[in-house]
Amino acid sequence: MLASLGLGSVEELFATVPEALRLAGGLDLPAGLSEFDALARMEGLAAANRRTGPELVCFAGGGAYDHDVPAVVRRVAFRSEFVTAYTPYQPEVAQGVLQALFEYQTVVARLTGMDVANASLYDGASATVEAVNLAVAATGRSTVWLSGGLHPNWRDVVRTYAAGTGHHLVEVPLSGGLTAWPTEGEAGAVVVQYPNYLGCIEDLAAAAEAARGAGALLVVAVDPVALALLRPPSEYGAAVVVGEGQPFGTPLSFGGPYLGLFATSRQHVRRLPGRLVGETVDADGRRAYVTTLRTREQDIRREKASSNVCTNQTLIAVACVVQLGWLGTAGLRELALRCARGTRYAREAVLAIDGVEAVSEAPVVREFAVRAPVPGDVIVERMAEEGFLAGVALEDGGLLVAVTERRTRDEIDAYAAALEKVVR
Repeated sequence: MLASLGLGSVEELFATVPEALRLAGGLDLPAGLSEFDALARMEGLAAANRRTGPELVCFAGGGAYDHDVPAVVRRVAFRSEFVTAYTPYQPEVAQGVLQALFEYQTVVARLTGMDVANASLYDGASATVEAVNLAVAATGRSTVWLSGGLHPNWRDVVRTYAAGTGHHLVEVPLSGGLTAWPTEGEAGAVVVQYPNYLGCIEDLAAAAEAARGAGALLVVAVDPVALALLRPPSEYGAAVVVGEGQPFGTPLSFGGPYLGLFATSRQHVRRLPGRLVGETVDADGRRAYVTTLRTREQDIRREKASSNVCTNQTLIAVACVVQLGWLGTAGLRELALRCARGTRYAREAVLAIDGVEAVSEAPVVREFAVRAPVPGDVIVERMAEEGFLAGVALEDGGLLVAVTERRTRDEIDAYAAALEKVVR
């Protein structure tokens, strides 16, 4: 490269970089390792982690849950046709991937009760940001009411993006574990989580009334498993429904990759972020699939766009639709019921411990928050020594406990016994 440029050294290549900006003395890096030495080093680092399943029984949730991933999901989703597929710009060679995404959109729309769903976004947090952007663009109002029951990490992401977009965020506090909506004021978006971060089932009728009074669009962040038992947000007039699709087909990992669910009403389809797969016919009249509405503002008039996201989580979305197809309507309801029944059993067992009390008396589905004489972060640390990932420590010192279909009665009894020991 230096010879092609007519230069005699690397120093000449970077001569235009001011001396004050150059790194003096080089990087203090250790010498390189051979392949097997590097592998041994990485395995040693990995061994420092304690894993759920073989080492820790998981009662943690807060947006990422220890659900079963059936063998059929791994077998189908990890086929080379899906794993190696990238962007289906040429539909004639991407029909399998496009059809899988079309089916994914269909099940998300059915699950949420909305008219149309996109081909996914990065995760629940980014989906919430895109929903806020859509609502602000649709209403022309930049004020956003965020429920204090919205996942704190999602609130942080919305806040980060709002610093650039100029949205004015108003955090609405909780009362008794549920959002206490204001009775006056204007907003462009009203964002509520259903059930909320503490596991409590929010009153969507109250949220919808607050949105109507403020002249805002109602954005509902859902737990997709809970939707198998709860009335869908569409019945309350939700304009946008978002969520985290990790419970379907994606195991726990260090923060991802996960799956952002996004569905909306037909009225807002032109503002739908990301990809949208449609069904059509080819020149011979055969059913075919294509990315559709690609001439939306996010692609051709980007200065007017409410979103510039033009991609999706294809592989994770395929795993999601395979698991939902495997479960079916009855299987999904059974899964949600197992979670709800296990949660009720665990909640009663935990609240029977002296000194442990519920954060809220509101109904829950598969997650609940408690306070104990010992702070939540200390409980998590001590319970790990007992073989449990106890939950998620809350900022106020409480503990958020989740129960999935994988937790057995014996595991819940052992968890309660260990928690009583830690509390005492």
